[in-house]
Amino acid sequence: MLNVELFGHDLTIDDALNEYVESRAAKLDRYIDLEDARVDLSHRASAREAGHRYKAQITLRGKKFVLRSEDKSDQIQTAFDSALERIQRQIERYKGKHYRGKGDGASLSEEAQAEVEALYEEEAEEQVVRRKKFLLHPMSEAEAIEQMRLLGHQNFFIFYDMETSSVSVLYRRGDGDYGLINTELA
Repeated sequence: MLNVELFGHDLTIDDALNEYVESRAAKLDRYIDLEDARVDLSHRASAREAGHRYKAQITLRGKKFVLRSEDKSDQIQTAFDSALERIQRQIERYKGKHYRGKGDGASLSEEAQAEVEALYEEEAEEQVVRRKKFLLHPMSEAEAIEQMRLLGHQNFFIFYDMETSSVSVLYRRGDGDYGLINTELA
């Protein structure tokens, strides 16, 4: 049976919720060989929308893969159920790409139809809806934080880091602090 680690952030996990999450998440190893599963449940009272107060993140680790999903809702069980549905779709997609072999009993037309449907499903989920261009100005991390505040950017800010001579991304973490991603060419 799969070991499920459950963590609560700004949320008390009672026995009923613990039982609910573990019983549903433990069934994920039926579909694919997993090493461990981690479920993070959090509550954010200051969320702008009621539908974003509770967040559930599910992270699955296997030998050669990591799958992750997250969802937000106004109830913790609803957020967890939605994240669980998303992770199950990711498992199906992963299995389809890595485990499907020749001669699995499905006709060629059935497989082709399934692939076309999967492509349309992926296109609907992942789509670039806006493109922007802007000039990168050399600055320090402190200047980037100040610039991010002045511009009113809530989530991220891209800048050219003078100290590392690379493009960097400054982002606001869920806890209100900042994170920094430094890039380099491979």
